Amino acid sequence: MKTAFLILVFLHGIIHVLGFLKAFHLAEVAQLSRAIPKSLGILWLLCTILFLTVFLLMIFNRSWWPFFAIAAVILSQTLIIIFWQDAKFATILNVVILLVSIPALGQHHFDKMVHKEQKQLIANIAGEIPEEIIKADVAHLPKIVQKWMMNSGVLGKPEILSVRLKQKGEMKIKQDGNWMPFYAEQFFDVKNPAFNWSTEVKLFPGIHLAGRDKFKNGEGEMQIKLLSLFNVVDEGKNKKINSGTMIRFLGEICWFPSAALNRYIVWEEVDATSAKATFRLNDKSVSGLFTFDENGELKSFEAERFYGGGQDAKKEKWLIETISHKDFEGIKVPAVCHVTWKLPEGDFTWLKLELTTVDYNKPQLFEK
Repeated sequence: MKTAFLILVFLHGIIHVLGFLKAFHLAEVAQLSRAIPKSLGILWLLCTILFLTVFLLMIFNRSWWPFFAIAAVILSQTLIIIFWQDAKFATILNVVILLVSIPALGQHHFDKMVHKEQKQLIANIAGEIPEEIIKADVAHLPKIVQKWMMNSGVLGKPEILSVRLKQKGEMKIKQDGNWMPFYAEQFFDVKNPAFNWSTEVKLFPGIHLAGRDKFKNGEGEMQIKLLSLFNVVDEGKNKKINSGTMIRFLGEICWFPSAALNRYIVWEEVDATSAKATFRLNDKSVSGLFTFDENGELKSFEAERFYGGGQDAKKEKWLIETISHKDFEGIKVPAVCHVTWKLPEGDFTWLKLELTTVDYNKPQLFEK
């Protein structure tokens, strides 16, 4: 689709040079029947330059290409109106370019917001030096959690202070909905609990949702935009969202197990293969149950979480199940997970994700 759009932009740009050639009598242009003043001929050439600039910016993946595209369309359509009899059908091309450019402009602004937040999160981490984890560091934990620490391979390795990761998978918005592919990036500050998760969800060809979940200073924010432009969800800094994002952080320590050693998490043994974790931050707290096999391999996490963020949202059981594990930098973590709401009307498995990249103690943005 991108290739077809590039060809369209390139050819549409080249066509505008005809007005310049006719204005300066450099070629016979039968397609344009009216005489063109040289002043307007310059504008036809400028339009060509703008469209070719868009072409090059897209080739080199510069996200700000829509600014030039919209300017080119405005100038092009102005010229088309002036020479309507000869050029009116080019309006169709301008409409197509505009319909692609406006969502791309929304994506540019959305990404800019997210990157700013990610940089702020990373800035809080830089400069900290991790200490090596030894056996004495895990001695206070319930036995099954100690086994998890050993099974995951954190002993003898530096404490994890920051995490950056990439995910792919599919999700549903409602129980009877279709599965939609998504790609996501997430950054964690482990010592000062915070995360920033951004995703793109493919609804249909050419139609997407842009989403961002944010957790910082005990407060959560969730934003989902259709085509990166129109708010579908915009919730934040209320009791239910704050609680939900805290539970999410607690459940996702499965990807950086040494976080279990931080003082903001208090552990309580439940039985031989499960332990309750309570995450306290400022004046807020949430709890969840981690379940393991006999060897300390993590099987699931479950908690009572608000289903939605609205006033009518009620707590329901939220379950993360481990499907398979994988080693990242010598740390064994759940790599494929399914997430399910255990609702009165039946189970709603809404998310299936796979970790594709995990980097520890590398507080940097991913290269684009």
